[in-house]
Amino acid sequence: MAEVKEMRSVYCDTLIDLAKKDKRVVILDADLMKASGIMPFKKEFNNRAIDVGVAEANMIGVASGLSLKGYIPFASTFSCFAARRDFDQFFLSSNYAKLNVKLVGTDPGVSAAFNGGTHMAFEDIGLMRNIPDLTIVEPSDATSAAAFTNLLYEKEGCCYMRLHRKSIDDVYSKDEQFKIGKAKVLRKGDDVLLLALGAVMVREALKSAEILEKLSIKACVVDVLSVYPFDKDLILPLIEKAGCVVTCENHQLATGLGSQVATLMALEGISKKFAMIGIDNRFGQVGTQDYLIKEYHLSCDDIANKAKSMLRTTAKITLGKSGLGFKK
Repeated sequence: MAEVKEMRSVYCDTLIDLAKKDKRVVILDADLMKASGIMPFKKEFNNRAIDVGVAEANMIGVASGLSLKGYIPFASTFSCFAARRDFDQFFLSSNYAKLNVKLVGTDPGVSAAFNGGTHMAFEDIGLMRNIPDLTIVEPSDATSAAAFTNLLYEKEGCCYMRLHRKSIDDVYSKDEQFKIGKAKVLRKGDDVLLLALGAVMVREALKSAEILEKLSIKACVVDVLSVYPFDKDLILPLIEKAGCVVTCENHQLATGLGSQVATLMALEGISKKFAMIGIDNRFGQVGTQDYLIKEYHLSCDDIANKAKSMLRTTAKITLGKSGLGFKK
């Protein structure tokens, strides 16, 4: 059986390979190099690895300065810090200035597990979607993590990558090809369309499709991969074709994938049974990832039950337990 590598290790290995061929590649971190998995890079390229200490906003200032001088900086930290503490500097010093900073937020959503509610970013994509023309991606396994690290290196301009840190089974074969702005159909079906984002929810969606298959319900599972640019060319026809649509995300419903797809459907004039699986107006907490998946109703059973419910009802939209925080 092939070794399953941590996504953070693959991220680091890819950066080492890039640094060997391009002296412009540098990395930055805010006292989390071990947690981010990038210590091997520092050991090999010590003069191109900068630990700014517990000063995340300053990290983005330094990264922006390096970009201004022609370097290609990859700055990583926990996603909660990447979004909440770095946002102003990333918005102005990097994006508004039209520089070339790659920001990587690790341990998104429930994958933060025992780091608890303070470190559990449910809002990072929502914040990043407010930055004009910012590339936003979330790979779902080691293969896609390596591919998107390379793609961000190749792309001129600021980018945000949401990165699951730990080991996780592969979804893709090693020869799979990826592009920024392109989603992947992992399973075909016309009854239900499951639009999933990230390592946690892609697997829950795939398991949900297996549950539904036993009930003779055929689900199409799509790994969205790219929040911006969004693959409308692939996803809109699938929405039109499906009996119902369920978005699956490890993020707040109010500002993530679900709200993005709902807005797209409204703008395109698509009337379709639609539901969102995600964090419904709650803060994070301490727990194992498996416990948190169940606690926040992100599981394959929750997805399957939502799909079954929509196929039984004439209701057009199902928002979730409390409906994005709105009282019933």
